[in-house]
Amino acid sequence: MVCASELLKKLTFTCVKGDPDREVSALVYDSRKIEKDCMFVCLVGANADGHSFAAQAAGEGAAVIVAQKEVELPEDCDVTLILVEDTRYALAFLSAAWFGNPAEEMKIIGITGTKGKTTTTYLVKSILEHAGHRVGLVGTIETIIGDTHIPAGNTTPESYLLQGYFRQMADCGCDTVVMEVSSQGLMMHRTQGFLFDFGIFTNIEPDHIGPNEHADFEEYMACKGRLFRQCGVGIVNCDDTHWRKVTEGHTCMLETYGFAEGADLQAYEMHLVTKPGALGVDFKVKGLMELAVETETPGRFSVYNALTAIAICRHFGVSGEDIREALLHAHVKGRIEIVRVSDAFTLMIDYAHNAMALESLLTTLREYHPKRLVCLFGCGGNRSRMRRFEMGEVSGRLADLSVITSDNPRFEEPQDIINDIKTGISGTEGAYVEICDRKEAIRYVISHGEPGDIIVLAGKGHEDYQEIRGVKYPMDERVLIGEILRERGTGL
Repeated sequence: MVCASELLKKLTFTCVKGDPDREVSALVYDSRKIEKDCMFVCLVGANADGHSFAAQAAGEGAAVIVAQKEVELPEDCDVTLILVEDTRYALAFLSAAWFGNPAEEMKIIGITGTKGKTTTTYLVKSILEHAGHRVGLVGTIETIIGDTHIPAGNTTPESYLLQGYFRQMADCGCDTVVMEVSSQGLMMHRTQGFLFDFGIFTNIEPDHIGPNEHADFEEYMACKGRLFRQCGVGIVNCDDTHWRKVTEGHTCMLETYGFAEGADLQAYEMHLVTKPGALGVDFKVKGLMELAVETETPGRFSVYNALTAIAICRHFGVSGEDIREALLHAHVKGRIEIVRVSDAFTLMIDYAHNAMALESLLTTLREYHPKRLVCLFGCGGNRSRMRRFEMGEVSGRLADLSVITSDNPRFEEPQDIINDIKTGISGTEGAYVEICDRKEAIRYVISHGEPGDIIVLAGKGHEDYQEIRGVKYPMDERVLIGEILRERGTGL
């Protein structure tokens, strides 16, 4: 049991009813998990308002109810009612206190931006662990605590879940946490209740704008900027034209990185690297640190990801040699993940699942002057048809050959989705074939790969399932590739 006033210590609140020194047995924000003597926090969600469950909580024996507006309670209930300005903000501080403020026991790194968050978190984890640190990770793909991998629901978990992860990380010996920080997470106060040691901004483009997301680009930037009022050191990409707007009103010390002259950590002399069955890039760094770097992932954005990781890891005293070694061998599942199937051509898996990401990827790969650029992709069902038209147009315009296949059809017919993609391609001169079965489509591109080709399997990335009519069936492209090669008698 914990005294409610101890949990409330860092919050401004009004005790409307009862005793704030009541002891509580649990911290709960889900009405289905209410228990006797718990503290129930009323959250306002997109589809439900926790305040409507306040009477239920009181009836089921909750000791304390935390609300941000008036609630109806049974007249004779023995419950303490606490009023705060924002219950989501309050939940973050209550959660931190409930788990014993675990963030104070570790260094916390938060990375925000439209692109590059996922890759950079894994790069940072790889470099720091190579240098002897124990690192927890919270991100779009998964949360990693020691040897435990927990599939992610949201890029940035609800504050209670996040603080629970922090507690587990600290208890298993982690000294550092690297995490993706989404604009939604910042807007919904999931990362309040603690101070980031380092806050990082990678880049920003119009995204996540619409119902239940952000009203406009200005709001999107403003939410990203909250990170720089919640961290000690801010590290920002000064090549992004919006970086000053994003960091407006910052309360942290700022450092910059990029290709631009005057960046505190500057990349220069970038060269594309082509090897049998693989692509990469090398470059040099000067300023706050000086070293030469090579990565086995292609393109300019790979330089930015690596440069971001260097800018962070130098604060941990990691040597240039450790950074160089870790970057050369670091790989992120489903993010420009090269799978060696032949020395004659290059095959990779990438999560690019919208037109913006696909255009960026294919434009980058064009710079390597492939004999043919082959793009295998599909689109998700029960999603905007416009995305299909747009992805079809991008692939038709930038790829020499598009192989249209199935992604996650959900409750739609795969062929209907393929027909929409073909509508987008029809406005270009791009060649295409359609093979509905994804394994057969992959078999086709491997069997027809020509010397000098670059082949991209786009859209699934780290996902290891295919969703059909509400059921998720196992489907990992790496497994499919292995099966195909064994069936061909070539092996991996």
